[in-house]
Amino acid sequence: MASEKKTLIPQDFTGLIAVVKRDCETCRLIEPALAELKRGAALQVRSQDDPSFPESVEGVIDERALEFSYRHDIEIVPTLIQVNDGEERARLVGWQRDDWRGLTGMPALGAGLPSFSPGCGSKSVEPGMPEKLAFKFGDTPIQARRVDVASQQDEHELMFERGWSDGLPLVPPTEERVLKMLAATTRSPSEVIGIIPPDNVPGTIEKIAINAVMAGCKPAYFPVVLAAVEAACLDEFCMHGVLATTYFSAPIVIVNGPIVDEIGMNWGHNVLGQGNRANSTIGRALQLVIRNIGGGRPGGVDRATLGQPGKVGFCFAEREHDSYWESLAVERGFRPDQSTVTLFAGGGVHPVGDQKSRKPESLTRSLAMTLRTVRHGKIYGGTDALLVISPENMRVFREAGWSKARVRGALDEAMTVDGSKIVAGVDGIAEGMPPHLAERRLCKFRPGGLLIVHAGGGAGMWSAVITGWGGSDAVTVAIES
Repeated sequence: MASEKKTLIPQDFTGLIAVVKRDCETCRLIEPALAELKRGAALQVRSQDDPSFPESVEGVIDERALEFSYRHDIEIVPTLIQVNDGEERARLVGWQRDDWRGLTGMPALGAGLPSFSPGCGSKSVEPGMPEKLAFKFGDTPIQARRVDVASQQDEHELMFERGWSDGLPLVPPTEERVLKMLAATTRSPSEVIGIIPPDNVPGTIEKIAINAVMAGCKPAYFPVVLAAVEAACLDEFCMHGVLATTYFSAPIVIVNGPIVDEIGMNWGHNVLGQGNRANSTIGRALQLVIRNIGGGRPGGVDRATLGQPGKVGFCFAEREHDSYWESLAVERGFRPDQSTVTLFAGGGVHPVGDQKSRKPESLTRSLAMTLRTVRHGKIYGGTDALLVISPENMRVFREAGWSKARVRGALDEAMTVDGSKIVAGVDGIAEGMPPHLAERRLCKFRPGGLLIVHAGGGAGMWSAVITGWGGSDAVTVAIES
């Protein structure tokens, strides 16, 4: 991601460079050796914390800004660098007397000193410092405009006042935090992931990183956030429509593959609920991107009549390690070793609480009964659903040897009814299908409109139906590093 660091060594310099700090026992120990080197060779000493140290060496360079240490990857002090015509030829870290003698060509160097002493950590690698230095010295320039916060101003209240929040507190997107987020991907900060609806604004990696920070994401989550944003920008998903409809829909993020365990996502107990940082913040980051980059705010293009809590962010992982069926990602054409994100335009969660079915035929009919009520019990073919099968319900199908394809077939059969039962006006209900469909057999969902995943805790005979919006197609994209 970052460009190659610019050297601070003059092209005509030949000699030695020592980087030290007073707050290092080894650096203080070898002060006599540094003074000896200064008398016998071209030596440049840079002090990270005190330009008067070492006192016995003249011309110490003030390195408190740490630019040289950052640009030349100083991780340990003391560091001794041999330079010929502006190019580094060799480097030593810590104090190894024989090595220093060999590098400098001074066989008596440090005669009265111990033969070995380990160094200390460079100030340039202290926690948070690499990000600060990267921003300060321009190796990873941030293009976003900086917003200055007055000394007496509450930065959290400022973000609320500027309309950046979804109603919950945000993490201030400081340069250091944004740079740390950007370091989690090899992609350029200026790369455009997609055009963010509804305002159709280019969504750069940098802009998305800022919103991921505000959402509370760890840098390790960032590749998942990028994939989710990429998916939301696909025409098939129709993110503008997901916002503009008066329905309850929001992008639901379903994650598959090795990255689930790598970043600690929840696929077990309370999988659709609170408590897991990755699940909660990845979904929130996508929604903040749509809000802050794309302009999708409630009351504006977001015209949901009632909305639902998942519009803050809705993300979970599929339980793959002990699943009897192929995962959602594999079913949609990806390899088991690929990490993916699937976006589904979903609404609320409806429980299926069948505590008695021990046969797949009975359980399938129970699931179908709830699925038939999605959106409305008399609306067929114009909506989608996501069915989340819990481990205890999965066991029923496993013990009977039913494949996912067989379950789908049984569900389709149980959800297909005579049109005469669901046309407008039947049962005294004005809502319903057009009268000309009364003589046809109708299936609840369009082809591909029902997604099935395995997730949840090991106890409890519960599954869930998440309602969908039929104006969007589910999309799946691979997660890049």
